[in-house]
Amino acid sequence: MAVAIPHREELMLNMGPHHPSTHGVLRFILHTDGEVMRKAVPDVGYLHRGIEKIAERQPFAGFVPFTDRVNYLEAIFANQAYALAVERLAGIQVPPRAEYLRVIAAELNRIASHQISIGSVSMDIGAYTPFLYLLREREKINDLFEALCGQRLTFNYLRLGGVAFDVKDEWLRRLEAFLDHFEPAIDEFNSLISANEIFVKRLAHVAPISAADAVGYGLVGPNLRASGVDWDLRRDQPYGIYPELEFDVPVGRGIRGEVGDCYDRFWLRVEEMRQSCRLLRQAVAKLPAGDVCAKVLRKLKLPAGEAYGCVEGARGELGFYVVTDGTDKPYRVKIRSGSFAALSIIEHLSRGLMIADLVAVIATLDVLAPEMDR
Repeated sequence: MAVAIPHREELMLNMGPHHPSTHGVLRFILHTDGEVMRKAVPDVGYLHRGIEKIAERQPFAGFVPFTDRVNYLEAIFANQAYALAVERLAGIQVPPRAEYLRVIAAELNRIASHQISIGSVSMDIGAYTPFLYLLREREKINDLFEALCGQRLTFNYLRLGGVAFDVKDEWLRRLEAFLDHFEPAIDEFNSLISANEIFVKRLAHVAPISAADAVGYGLVGPNLRASGVDWDLRRDQPYGIYPELEFDVPVGRGIRGEVGDCYDRFWLRVEEMRQSCRLLRQAVAKLPAGDVCAKVLRKLKLPAGEAYGCVEGARGELGFYVVTDGTDKPYRVKIRSGSFAALSIIEHLSRGLMIADLVAVIATLDVLAPEMDR
């Protein structure tokens, strides 16, 4: 017996490149059947700046300020990843005090980045007030960075061999006062949005990523750990003085829905802010005396070789692969960023989702346009 099949038409829509929830100049081509997506195809390239090519025209130390622009929300991590690669090639030993200051700057930057990330999740879904709460706290971190290095966004704080500026006891007391205030503020934020019934329904069970898919698509950082994969470079591929510090690695466990869904990705970043506070307190307590930067030749020439420096950034593994040819400039620099990997899974996740759910997927994957285009 023949069964009549209703006629269905596919509608192609543009989301972006100036849509407020795309977190930058980023375009998605939506293939929809009514309100249901057949697929959402990312279209990048609107912010391409040729930063890897710029690296080949700059002396090794001169490229450090450019690394800030890889991801303006986590500039410290880009500074550090590039510095690690060059330091390995040059055999530069970073002083212990500088290593601790790097951890302090990095974990402050992680908190500031996560504040924008989880605040954007609530704002994109329709709850604007929680975002303002986190912006208020982020301003305090910006004030600390301004006192530390004179900048509030693109810091250029790290140097090959250490950091640019030392800290005074007064600044450390300001940092401890911020931690005393911010740790209870996390609970305040949770009471405001994390258990909100509408918020939970918009995120729980939406676009879960299995551990196999997370690994297969090359996800890193919170997006990988939210799918139940217990991997963190600070612990599993240690660098700096992280082995001397104690911290836990939060892993997704389906706290409101299922492992690896949008809510797990949101919740994981909230918990990571708590662990960053814990790391900051230890780093302040253990901060040794001494120099903050090794002596490095201004015109550094490195023999032919290659090295990869990577750190656990706010969006996961951020790495710089540097190739040298005996001159005072890199022969080649390749950047590996977490946002680009996260973007690659969106087409796979989008099939069968409502158009409104794509906003939650983009926000909880925490993709950022400058980190993808470079």
